[in-house]
Amino acid sequence: MVPVKLLILGAQNTGKTALCVRFITKRFIGEYDHKTEVTYRCSRTVDQETVDLEILDLPCKNSVASIESSIRWADGFLLLYSITQRSSFLEIPRLKTLIDKTKQSLVFPTVLVANKADLEVGRKVTTEEGQRLAKDLGFCILMFVQLLFRNVTFQFVSLLILFLCLMCRCGFRELSVAEAVLSVEAVIFQLIRLTLDQQRPLPDRRSYMLTVRHALTRKLTRSKTMQW
Repeated sequence: MVPVKLLILGAQNTGKTALCVRFITKRFIGEYDHKTEVTYRCSRTVDQETVDLEILDLPCKNSVASIESSIRWADGFLLLYSITQRSSFLEIPRLKTLIDKTKQSLVFPTVLVANKADLEVGRKVTTEEGQRLAKDLGFCILMFVQLLFRNVTFQFVSLLILFLCLMCRCGFRELSVAEAVLSVEAVIFQLIRLTLDQQRPLPDRRSYMLTVRHALTRKLTRSKTMQW
């Protein structure tokens, strides 16, 4: 059984707890008011692999130190905003920056989720804005790659950048926790898969470069049909 620890971050009233409960129990409860962090535990089978899953849901009023501690604990991140609450959308880059600063890692599994897609009348954030933000969050690693590998051959850096662009972009999904339990399950499973991929040990550098080449070929041929 493989342990996977996920952290859900987002502004107040975006549906963080509702999403967790929907995934664990398949039930939807619209109103929650918990003042302490809650860890949901369950086991799931993902691609024939049994996963011991923990999902941490933080209260909205939490200290930066507490959030940083939770970020260090987590393996993967789900960033949540509401399409009816533009301030929650604008909060996402700050949360991503906090994750970057705390994890101090080039790559960590992240999925951006837009909730309350059923409330189209009150929409304040377009689907295109969400897709664009996910792309921006994924490509922010390039400046770090260029700095870290400035003394390595141009071919190696270029290949590594291409690989990271394709493999490490931030996934995006727009859904309604209230109406679509299957969409909630799909996005959590997507994040679990990304986390499992990240946890697998890397081979030696030569084998790794061959793996990169094969991965690039597969990703480039599938890029037009891939859904993020």
